[in-house]
Amino acid sequence: MKKVISSMLLIAALSSCSSTKNMNTATISQAATLLSSLSSNSTVQQVASLFSLLDTNNDESVSSSEAIGSVADNFSLLDADNSAGLSLTEMEGILALLK
Repeated sequence: MKKVISSMLLIAALSSCSSTKNMNTATISQAATLLSSLSSNSTVQQVASLFSLLDTNNDESVSSSEAIGSVADNFSLLDADNSAGLSLTEMEGILALLK
C-alpha cells in the first residue's frame, strides 16, 4: 500500500514539474511504478525497461531532465563518465544502490 501511495505522490509531483512536460502522463506513471518496484532482487531487464521509458527522445541516454525519483536523486553518482547522460550500463548502477 505504501508503494502505491508513494507512486501516486511521485506521479502527481512529476506531472507538475517543467522537466517532465515532454513526457506523457502514462509514461511517467509507468516509469514511476517500475522505479518504485525496483529492489536489490531486480533484473537488468527491469532497468532496461525503465531506461526505455525515461529516454523520451530516444538518444540512447537518459539526461537529468528525463530522470525521475531515485534516478534523478543519484544522477551524478550514476553518471560515471560525467557525460551529463546515463547510458544503459550506467543506469544499471541503480541496482547496486538498492542493496
